[in-house]
Order: sequence, then structure tokens, then C-alpha cells
Amino acid sequence: MQQRFQPFTRLAAIILLVIGCLIVLRPFIAAILFATAITISSWPLYLRLLTRVKRRWLAALIMSVGLTLLIVVPLTLVTWNIADNASDFYEQLKASVGSGTLEPPLWLKDIPLLGEMVDTYLRRLLSSREELLNAAKGLLDPARHLLLGGGVVLGSGVAQVSLAVFVSFFLYRDGLTLLAALSTALDKLIGEQSLTVADTVSRTVRGVMYGLLGTALAQAVVAAVGFLIAGVPAVALLSVATFLFSLIPVGPPLIWGGATIWLFNQGSTGWAIFMFVWGMFVISGVDNVVKPMLISRGSSLPFILVLLGVMGGVLAFGFVGLFIGPTLLAVGLGLMRKWTGDAL
Repeated sequence: MQQRFQPFTRLAAIILLVIGCLIVLRPFIAAILFATAITISSWPLYLRLLTRVKRRWLAALIMSVGLTLLIVVPLTLVTWNIADNASDFYEQLKASVGSGTLEPPLWLKDIPLLGEMVDTYLRRLLSSREELLNAAKGLLDPARHLLLGGGVVLGSGVAQVSLAVFVSFFLYRDGLTLLAALSTALDKLIGEQSLTVADTVSRTVRGVMYGLLGTALAQAVVAAVGFLIAGVPAVALLSVATFLFSLIPVGPPLIWGGATIWLFNQGSTGWAIFMFVWGMFVISGVDNVVKPMLISRGSSLPFILVLLGVMGGVLAFGFVGLFIGPTLLAVGLGLMRKWTGDAL
């Protein structure tokens, strides 16, 4: 009787152990997943570096420092700027509303069809202090909370990314040992298909990460060139913001569109038109050219899955969910395609 129930006892003990480990690691799961995706994506670069420096810990340290300079530092600067300017922006806007110095931009009336009507409404609203204060009362506080909320999200993202970089050091250093153990585990669980599954997962993760980060970097560089040509201020900040928003479907137009409106408001109509054309056909056009070149066929994701991956990833994991969500969906889709004979 005891031998009959022994397998079930072992299974129950293993399940309880796994649940306990997940509970302990739950606060760090997002960072661990992100670190794993980063490590898999940059593993070939780490191996090349290892052949030169010969020491695993030194190669891992160099890779971790590089990730810090490329990801953590720019994200920290953007977060600091948002947190530093949110309150100042709120106070300046509130002071302008209270003094009655706000006016609609001159270019607004030149917009076909709706320009005159919108301009007339805004001038009537801005000329009436009571109406203006009533309207602003319901908008200023939400705007302030939105800006501060964005800073909080980015702040938590800095913490998650920093932890992921710390974890990646150990994944680099002990990666070869972990790969051998993982290969043995997959052989026991899956059997002959273990190598195929491991190859599919690694190619998919690399394809998605290269596609997301490569496209975002290309759009940020192109946007920086456009901002410099048009004379838009805070080029570095806007370029980093473009990089971050490029991870979100239809995100970059929020940045270059804001720059276009600012140029119109400054009376630089020609440069505003240039910024609009540059953003529409060059910045946003990069997504249609670079991403297909970087993402392999087996790891490509339909638009709806990218959108769901980004939204669901952020809700589940916070800021790093921008990367984790689409990557997990891509891995799932890649494995499903492999098991169904690429029928999907």
C-alpha cells in the first residue's frame, strides 16, 4: 500500500516545492524573465567576448556594464527629467490659467473646416476666467497625475531593469553550466524533440528582441536627426522617449506629433510641415523596413499579438512587460507552429 502511494507523495512534494519557489521568486519573476531574454539575445556576443578575455566572470562583468550604459542610464535620465519637470509644468500651467495669459496657437485657425470654429471656441473660453477655471479644474489635476504616474511607471522600470542587469551577470557567468543542465532536463521531459524546442525558443527570443530593440533604436536615431534638422529642443530626451514609445504599437507619432505641434505653435510652419513629413514617412516608416529585416520568419508576430503582448505584459510585469509580453507570445506561437507543422 505504501509503495502504491509513493509516486503520488513524491509528485505532491514536488508540486509544493515548485509552488513555494514561485512564491519566493514572485517579486523577481519579471526581472528574471527579462534578464533571460537579454542573455539569450546577446549570448553570441558574450561567447565572442569570452574567447578574448578567457575568464567568465570578466566577460559577464563587461556585458553587464554595457547593458547598464545602454539601458539603465538612459532610462534613469528620462525618469529623472519627467519627475523633475512634472510639478514645474503643472505650476506654470496653473499660473498661466490663473493670470489669463493663455491663448490658442495662431496656426489653429488655419486648419481646414474645423480651425475657425475651434479657435473661436477656445478664445471665448480663455476670455472668461470663470469658464476657464471650471474647465481647467477638471483637467489640470488629471494631467498632473498622468505625468507623475508615468514617472512612477518609469521609476519602477528602472528598478526592474537594474535588477535584470544584475541577474544577467550570473546568467552570463554560469550560462554554460545552466545550458548543460537545461539540456539534460529537456531530454528527460521531451525526448528527441528537446533540441528542436530549444532551438525554436532561442531563435524566437533573439528574433523578437532584435526586432523590438533594433527597430526602436533605428527610430530613435532617425527621430534625433529630424529633431536636430527642425531645431526642436531637448533632442536627447525626445530621442530616448521615441526609443521607449517605439516599443508600443503606434507610439512614435505621440513624440514626433508633439514636436510638430510645438513647431506650429512657435510659428515655424515650414519646419512643422517638415517634421510631420519626416515623422510620417521616415520615423514611422522605419518600422516597416527594419523590423522585417531583424525578425526572422519563425518569430514574426501578427500586429494584434504584438498589441496584446505589450498591453498584457505591462499589466502583468510592469515596464519590462513591454519586452516580456511580446517575447512570451512569440515563443508560444513559434512552438505551436513547430508542433502543427507551420500550419499557423
